[in-house]
Amino acid sequence: MSQAPISSPRQSVDAITQIDHPRVRVTELRFPAHSETRWHRHQHDYVIVQMTGGELQLETPDGDKRFPLECGKTYYRDKGNEHNVINDSEREVVLLEIELLD
Repeated sequence: MSQAPISSPRQSVDAITQIDHPRVRVTELRFPAHSETRWHRHQHDYVIVQMTGGELQLETPDGDKRFPLECGKTYYRDKGNEHNVINDSEREVVLLEIELLD
């Protein structure tokens, strides 16, 4: 069950689909200052490529954590992952999300 509030003072993240192929979807996620993804659950395994540095806050059902971003680094997550990602900084953060659809 999602823990999202009905409304949020933060703006939404900009999601721009770059590739939508039957086996893979690549989405550019642009986090303006003071933005968030809103609570969501991933339907596919995925890889994140950090395009900029910065720091994001991750809200999960198990609690909140902060994680630093280093340009060019990657990480993998399994499907079913539920969270809200927040950029509460004064600078934009950009990630690429690569979903493995096959």
